[in-house]
Amino acid sequence: MKTNRLIKMANDISDFFNAEPDKEAAAEGVRSHLMRSWEPRMRQAIIAYYQENGEGLSDLSKKAIAKLTA
Repeated sequence: MKTNRLIKMANDISDFFNAEPDKEAAAEGVRSHLMRSWEPRMRQAIIAYYQENGEGLSDLSKKAIAKLTA
């Protein structure tokens, strides 16, 4: 899957969870969704992109992806 598509998907998921006032809980919601719904290759690709530069990812997406790497 193309990186641009993964970025858009991650940001769309983050937009949904961004309504949560507790941003730590929102990031955990995004992380949990990525773990449940994305196949390992997709997660590996978005993690690699985040670690490379993460340009285009929302702040919440970045926070959630950082949790994936922990």
